[in-house]
Amino acid sequence: MAVLPLFPLGTVLVPGAQLPLQVFEPRYLQLLSDLVEQQDARPPVFGVVAIREGFEVGDDGVRALYPVGCAARLTHAAELGEGRFLIVSTGTSRFHLDAVDETADTPYLRGLVTWLDEPLGDPGAVADLAARLRTELGRYRDDVGAEPLEPPDDPAALAYWTPQAMTLDLGDRQLLLASSDTESRLRLALQLVRRERAVLDSLGAVGRPPEPPVNLN
Repeated sequence: MAVLPLFPLGTVLVPGAQLPLQVFEPRYLQLLSDLVEQQDARPPVFGVVAIREGFEVGDDGVRALYPVGCAARLTHAAELGEGRFLIVSTGTSRFHLDAVDETADTPYLRGLVTWLDEPLGDPGAVADLAARLRTELGRYRDDVGAEPLEPPDDPAALAYWTPQAMTLDLGDRQLLLASSDTESRLRLALQLVRRERAVLDSLGAVGRPPEPPVNLN
């Protein structure tokens, strides 16, 4: 079990994704200061966990947070003035949040976490699912009139890339993050993109004007 400083947010970070944040609250300014001071001894890493409801963790502690989060490596920090900083971090590894460290002497939360592995699943199924997901994501972007994007070749990276290629809410993103292996994550991503395409199709059908009557005379 490891101890990790926590940054609860109303969003989900996945491995490989970038996360820009404006930091201004005193507790997170202290977190940023601690990360910068410790970077010679350890990597400047903190844990991003999504909040289940609202914007604050409060007295509910770990119950207010989703159980699976993602470590974020600090890659850039710039002062904006008036006590504000812009920081950019990149998602690295998943973890399970076992508990909030009640003995922490910091103004920010610290979590007791277990790092999670990234098993592949069945290689044949993974290759097939990845190919189908690339096709469906391309069709989805065509449906919404978005520019085409080049998906990653690596199936594990592709599964985590899905939220960047399409619009997903927090719950769907959290389900992808918490999936047990790449095969399960690809399968879920394929279901989500097909669901969204079906919704778009139904909305398009509703919004289309009725066809003119055919004159049979």
